[in-house]
Amino acid sequence: MLRIKDKIINNILPSPMGLFDVSEETRDGKDIIKIIVASGSEKPYYKRKQGMTESGCYIRVGTASEPMPQKMIDKLFSSRTRNSIGKIRSNRQDLTFEQLRIYYEEKQKPLNRNFKRTLELVNDECSYNYAAYLLSDENNISIKVAKYSSLDRSDLIENNEYGHCSLVKAAKSVLSRLEIENITPATITPEKRVENPLWNRIAVREAVHNAIVHNDYSFEIPPKFEIFPNRLEITSSGTLPDMLSRKEFFDGISVPRNKELMRVFNDLDLVESLGSGIPRILKAYSEESFVFMDNYTRVIFPNSNQDSNQDSNQDSNQDDYSDLLGKAYIQYMDGGTVKTIAEINRIIENNKQQFNFWQTELTEITVKIISMCIEKPISKAEIFKNLNLTPQSKNVQKYLQPLIERKLLSLTIKDRPSSPLQRYYTTEKGTIFLYYLNHKDR
Repeated sequence: MLRIKDKIINNILPSPMGLFDVSEETRDGKDIIKIIVASGSEKPYYKRKQGMTESGCYIRVGTASEPMPQKMIDKLFSSRTRNSIGKIRSNRQDLTFEQLRIYYEEKQKPLNRNFKRTLELVNDECSYNYAAYLLSDENNISIKVAKYSSLDRSDLIENNEYGHCSLVKAAKSVLSRLEIENITPATITPEKRVENPLWNRIAVREAVHNAIVHNDYSFEIPPKFEIFPNRLEITSSGTLPDMLSRKEFFDGISVPRNKELMRVFNDLDLVESLGSGIPRILKAYSEESFVFMDNYTRVIFPNSNQDSNQDSNQDSNQDDYSDLLGKAYIQYMDGGTVKTIAEINRIIENNKQQFNFWQTELTEITVKIISMCIEKPISKAEIFKNLNLTPQSKNVQKYLQPLIERKLLSLTIKDRPSSPLQRYYTTEKGTIFLYYLNHKDR
């Protein structure tokens, strides 16, 4: 296993550190070595001796490896990510790493004198890079864990900060804080005591480490963690890389944004093998728990005892609406938030004349479409199949276009309306309009 690691590290450029795992397994009574390789952001990767040429770069075609055409090499190189934390020079060069040393010693992996190069904490000029800054004992990165007493962000009751230290220490502190909040309500049955935490512990651990390791630090925006009475929200900077589709993401295909951090967290057993984090989360929560915005990624874990924890003194209409709006919330790709019944009523009051007009103007079919797209974004073909209509142009103009123009419906790929991957989802305004139609006579 060491020889395999050395061959990969010493014969491939750019450095593949943090992009592969070498582990052993037993299958059918035989000991085997398993190598997991992630997709890197600095393509093309090439053999050191041959360089960035057709004899040094290869592409997998079925079960064969074929030389990569020079045209493809040039295209990949021109689009290579250049703002990685390994390339950005740290604004401080007086960095120390005592915390990191302690964590490595706890794992019986003491750091030697060359650890800065081994862990790729220096750039080509031998200066500390931004990865080193994030892992050093002192930095200016602060990760917030906020707690609210309301379903939106209007009533902040706690705001804890963990940071200005090694990112490893900050990650451990955030997890410890969330574990305190992850209260386990107990139910006593005749046979045993049944305990259910608010959020699945494995999923929370994976989501926290994913948010911290894969956060886009080039804008110096750290991830944040927010606790609401009915859910936990984890928001990180950056969205899916261009080379990774939603399907590939949910299938566990890994494209580490910060391979230097991935390497360290992997060394310290804080993350599992490459690509296993998302499938672990999906064992407890659905794909709809992930919201991909233009510049951010958000994960939402609803409380397991959400229904039993409703405040009996709240407006009764809040209960009527909480399930609908809660489901719609995780689909908002334009920054929508869950709102209190008072806020909803204010929005309705401000838009009442428009809502009344839309009620008479929109057809029963268009209202069905609004309702249909709340649960999750769906394709044009699915929409019209559910309506027993054909997705021809005249039906799109008649039923979808009026909803888009009124901003009751929106597109997941706004800059490419005709994309074959296009999906439609109900906006916040559309959700509230639907609520208005269902409750106006009460």
